[in-house]
Amino acid sequence: MLRSLYIATVEGKGKGVFCKNALRQGVTLEVAPVIVMTAHDRTLLDQTLLHDYIFEWQPGGELMCCMALGWVPMYNHSYSSNCEYYMDYEQATIAIKTIRDIPAGEELTINYNGDWDDGTPVWFDVAE
Repeated sequence: MLRSLYIATVEGKGKGVFCKNALRQGVTLEVAPVIVMTAHDRTLLDQTLLHDYIFEWQPGGELMCCMALGWVPMYNHSYSSNCEYYMDYEQATIAIKTIRDIPAGEELTINYNGDWDDGTPVWFDVAE
């Protein structure tokens, strides 16, 4: 994880991730291990607050879910995010990388749909 990352409160969103320094496109912000869970575990998690913090995990097409450790669950959603997440099924990790140059202090966001510019509606009201 980059040492210059920090968490701050974002109006209408709760907490979010920021960077004290400007970032270039293609910078890896963090690589976090994940806890992989079964589809049955997912049905139980969907009944809790953790539903908003898990990721779908589909190695070989099998639908499971995972809980990322580190600060990955703290990145807020944006339909035009400035970062993207990448899953490594062999290493059981999620990496967050910048997809454009980002000025210091701008909130770092990911698109919860997977692709940085996917406009498919998410399950909650979005405060852009």
